[in-house]
Amino acid sequence: MNELTQRLTVNQPIIMGGANPTVEELRNRVGEMGYVLVKFTETRGGTELGFPLDRGVTDLSEADFDNGTGTAHVEGNLILNDDPVRCIADIDLATLKGTGRLALEEKAATA
Repeated sequence: MNELTQRLTVNQPIIMGGANPTVEELRNRVGEMGYVLVKFTETRGGTELGFPLDRGVTDLSEADFDNGTGTAHVEGNLILNDDPVRCIADIDLATLKGTGRLALEEKAATA
């Protein structure tokens, strides 16, 4: 396993990724696009990862996008430095910050 991948397998701070993150953009990403960007902030320069949502385990039941409150739980598979991983993140809609980690997957991610 790559050293960066290994470092990201423990819970740590994240922020919503993208050029200008907003609650409305997050709503659009989890709704219509089905593709999320998160940025791990404790690596040198930050590590932004994008992944397609696994809608079977993504949980938006605690997210109130209209009022910008609650938490969105998002998950999806990707490849990081040749390592197939699952990104698991909880994003607070009020701050667009949260916690996230990677989990090593046995098989390669599919788009």
